[in-house]
Amino acid sequence: MESANEMTSSLSFASSSYLSNGSSIHHVSASNVPEPGVNLENLSLNKLSGNLERLLLDKEYDYSDAEIFVEGTPVGVHRCVLAARSQFFHELFKKGNNNSTNGDKPRYLMSDLVPYGGVGYEAFHVFLHYLYTGKLKPCPPEVSRCVDDACAHDACRPAINYVVELMCASATFQMKELVLLFQRRLLNFIEKALVEDVIPILMAAFHYQLGQLLSHCIERLVRSDLDSTCIDKELPDEISSKIKLLRKKSLPEAESSVEEVDPILERSFRRIHQALDSDDVELVELLLRESNLTLDDAYALHYAVAYCDPKIVKEVLGLGSADLNLRNSRGYSVLHVAARRKEPSIIMALLTRGASASETTLDGQNAVAICRRLTRSKDYNENTKQGQESNKDRICIDVLETDMRRRTSMSANVSILSPSVADDLSMKLDYLENRVAFARLLFPAEARLAMDSANANSTSMYTGLLASKSKGSSGDLREVDLNETPTVQAKRLQSRLQALHKTVETGRLYFPHCSEVLDKFLDDDMPDALFLDKGTPEEQKTKKMRFMELKDDVQKAFYKDMENNRSVRSSSSSSSSSPKSGVTYKARRKF
Repeated sequence: MESANEMTSSLSFASSSYLSNGSSIHHVSASNVPEPGVNLENLSLNKLSGNLERLLLDKEYDYSDAEIFVEGTPVGVHRCVLAARSQFFHELFKKGNNNSTNGDKPRYLMSDLVPYGGVGYEAFHVFLHYLYTGKLKPCPPEVSRCVDDACAHDACRPAINYVVELMCASATFQMKELVLLFQRRLLNFIEKALVEDVIPILMAAFHYQLGQLLSHCIERLVRSDLDSTCIDKELPDEISSKIKLLRKKSLPEAESSVEEVDPILERSFRRIHQALDSDDVELVELLLRESNLTLDDAYALHYAVAYCDPKIVKEVLGLGSADLNLRNSRGYSVLHVAARRKEPSIIMALLTRGASASETTLDGQNAVAICRRLTRSKDYNENTKQGQESNKDRICIDVLETDMRRRTSMSANVSILSPSVADDLSMKLDYLENRVAFARLLFPAEARLAMDSANANSTSMYTGLLASKSKGSSGDLREVDLNETPTVQAKRLQSRLQALHKTVETGRLYFPHCSEVLDKFLDDDMPDALFLDKGTPEEQKTKKMRFMELKDDVQKAFYKDMENNRSVRSSSSSSSSSPKSGVTYKARRKF
């Protein structure tokens, strides 16, 4: 793989005159006379490059006259520089801009400028730095490396995605020298990467008409064991048709890695998958009965986990006839497929029904390792403030690692309710309702995940101090149905109690230390601390101090959970770093 230093030196205004720390030289000598043998042109270009770099790095030199919004963040740019360096920007700025009002800087959205693929904040800054200085900065590790400690980061998904982003920017903004450079980088990835990770390279090559890169990607997929369902689902029609045609032509010469499927069965499988695409699980059941097939025959759960809405996955799981340990043609279990998708609710649904996070693929990757190799360091290490949504990628990894740790060394079950809570149904509901509401206040993503797993949203809320606060001080805590009989009411409350009980139990399993903090808070009879505006000034002051202490405790517990989740990383990495050798198998279908 071409190194970052080679990239930098090959695309610089000057090939010399750098200090050891990478900064440029701005002063030739005390008398401003170059030393003998110094290339004056290179020195001048290097100085110009360093001066222009100030416009990007030094806020004192912020004279930008336009903004480009990247991932919701405005990036100041100088239209004269961009227009002089790129014909694309020259034409863009000539048109004017309708998003700015009188006196405002023109504003542009990166998503509008780059319709195919996406360009992230870090990648755009690297590209922008090249436009201003003529020097290409090294890859930022936080967006070009995954969080798997066993990975060499030479072909993991974050490394590929980062270069694809730079390719999209270079091709869209018509920087031909960068297109050639990044095409070489992507060519180096094709044989090293997992075949699924070649798809984003292929899509970039297809949209930007990079013939050499596209042909190499197609050749890799022709030789791979990806089945026709995956190819049809994820690739443009003309590309999928070409791959299938090339596979058929190669059959007489060499045995194909993908076994032919009976056309009648193929048609039945396709109809089942189409029913899943339409969110019609009842039709899936009907098609299974008519064709005398099972969910496992059609790899229906694998398909739903890969492509369908999470609620459809739960409905398919609810049919109760799918084998969670079934391997597809590539040796992937359903949980392995879910790890590649990185949807927390799907992973949680599979784990709670018994899917094993320790099972490995044919090359030795368990679900945690798969998820880690797809996750950027930036996303995993992102600091989340209390009450904000946590990063989905990190939640997936934490949930999988917690499940592995729980299954290997699980302490005795702890009762959901504290001893101080009476057996009365109303008091139990009060306790659980408040507990879940408080968890939603501090950990919205995690609480929502636990509630979805327990189907708590499908039951009606009973009561709770937090609920009453949101409704205001007036009015009853409950919506009273005068026609509801005591028997019906008891059944409804029991259903709610069970859903809340399961929600809290799920939280205990996957976020144990945060649960301990909540235990302490509720045992101390502190829910009233949430009403900070009630009571005397002295009471309000005391409650505010207690609430701030609680927030600190919860934050510490959150990071303690993260550290415990990392404790199984070494074991999962060691299993993933020693792939099984000599494994050969006949592939049937991916799904």
